[in-house]
Amino acid sequence: MSVALKLAAENTHDIVDAIQSNGSHTKFVAALKAAGLADALRGAGPFTVFAPSNEAFKKLPNGAFEGLLKPANKEDLVHILKYHAIAGRISLDELGGKKFKRKSIEGGELSLDGTAGVTVNRVKVMGSGIEASNGVIHVIDTILVPPRV
Repeated sequence: MSVALKLAAENTHDIVDAIQSNGSHTKFVAALKAAGLADALRGAGPFTVFAPSNEAFKKLPNGAFEGLLKPANKEDLVHILKYHAIAGRISLDELGGKKFKRKSIEGGELSLDGTAGVTVNRVKVMGSGIEASNGVIHVIDTILVPPRV
């Protein structure tokens, strides 16, 4: 059994619990709840989630985050959040030295590049990944925006 799978098997926190336990993702968790996606990421998975830190949300124009949380903008919020997740588990080790594309659960394509650090759509992946019982979370420093939003 690989180290990542062993850690996931020992971990009882699902993706949402693991993100919530990290105080650096309160805005991402609030967005998941506003979009009604928290329960979906508690499912069996596995999922790979590229979770923007609170610092990433500060890069948005003033008032943009609050605007996305409004019910009138729920459809856009759902597209944006689903664009941050892939069905299946992709560890940083699997990305090492490789470039490939994966379809997000939103339907848009994500470009993963592990040749010079690790990026997703040219956004830097920070740290080594957070293991969860139903997947892995990679922290990113910018919000990914799907082409259709």
